[in-house]
Amino acid sequence: MVLVLNRTYFPEGTQGVLEWNGTIVCYTIELPWLGNQKRISCIPEGEYVLQKRYSPKFQWHLHLKNVLGRDLILIHPANDAKMELLGCIAPVTQHTGIGKGSSSLKAIEKLKALVYKVMASNEEVKIKIQSNPSKPLRMTR
Repeated sequence: MVLVLNRTYFPEGTQGVLEWNGTIVCYTIELPWLGNQKRISCIPEGEYVLQKRYSPKFQWHLHLKNVLGRDLILIHPANDAKMELLGCIAPVTQHTGIGKGSSSLKAIEKLKALVYKVMASNEEVKIKIQSNPSKPLRMTR
């Protein structure tokens, strides 16, 4: 299974649409692109293997493996990228502003239901992160 995250970049944050087989699963929010700097930038575009992860803070969520120059990049609930993310990806039900969204807990439950079912059958799940084809990234840093 390969999920596709199409990103649109803004100076204040990154908006995304997460799809599987051409169907929208949820929307996403992230920090702005700042050259992959730890804790203040979203991660580079690319393809990453997902795995289930548990923590007391986020309960069950997802972990992106082997992110160049980064560790513990997660998909976890958050509704405000600048206030709640350190480079991770937050699923949201809708965008409410740049780097902001709503109903993140509802969105991650929907995503986990889809992904965990596939993982239960020992199938690898990946996420392919790319620029929105209609609004490609203009690298400034």
